[in-house]
Amino acid sequence: MNYTEETALFACAGDTLLGILAKPETPADTGVIVIVGGPQYRAGSHRQFVLLARALAAAGTPVLRFDYRGMGDSAGELHTFENVNEDIACAISALQVAAPSVQNVVLWGLCDAASAALLYCHATQDARVKGLCLLNPWVRSEASLAKTQVKHYYTQRLRQKEFWIKLFSGKVAASAASGLARNIKTAFANAAAKPTGGDSQPYQTRMAQAWMQFKGPMLLVLSSNDYTAKEFTEYVTSNHAWQNITEAANVQRRDIAQADHTFSSARDRATVEALTLDWLNAHHRS
Repeated sequence: MNYTEETALFACAGDTLLGILAKPETPADTGVIVIVGGPQYRAGSHRQFVLLARALAAAGTPVLRFDYRGMGDSAGELHTFENVNEDIACAISALQVAAPSVQNVVLWGLCDAASAALLYCHATQDARVKGLCLLNPWVRSEASLAKTQVKHYYTQRLRQKEFWIKLFSGKVAASAASGLARNIKTAFANAAAKPTGGDSQPYQTRMAQAWMQFKGPMLLVLSSNDYTAKEFTEYVTSNHAWQNITEAANVQRRDIAQADHTFSSARDRATVEALTLDWLNAHHRS
């Protein structure tokens, strides 16, 4: 299907935000908002979001990718992923103004943008949001990072013959050994995540609550060769607030073998585009 790309300027809390709208000749009634993780701007790593938006628009779905306040070409002070609810709300409204056929919206986000999508749903329960596409969601805390490093990095190193040769020959730096000890201590300290962003609950807890409350279809995509994805998997299997919710009936999970954090290869990028298109066709085509 033919589509056009046009600049979208819209207001948010007194600042002007800039986005790019990929608009099909005959837009569907469901549009996609690409939330951009930080520090990033609307093109994405290796033009990932540009290519995704064009692929979806060619299939009939209007897509708006935009810069948060303080990022890219948008005005205002920089906001973290925990504080972009106004930005997302204004982007949804801007999409509906530019493409009046859009009644329903899907939020698509990678890394902390996936987290921002869940935090937005938790804070607003915006009825316009009918679906979520979440890729390698960010749940980072000091303890979760340490646990992931111990399990997926240090355990692998301890199995390597050359590591022990270096250790007994004195070629393993003291800082490396102390780093391992520190990570083990942190990983198993069982410390609760601290509240951030001015909220009384840790952001990971708010993400879990949004996940449980959201009744629309969700697409979860995880990279097998990515510490953020591994950290997410570890977190949801060990944290009480998250247990079993990724296996809910409305969640479709897809793991991409050997993919890195941003799906940077042409093969993995195409796989993400195909998964997103298939999911949209299955759940959001009238």
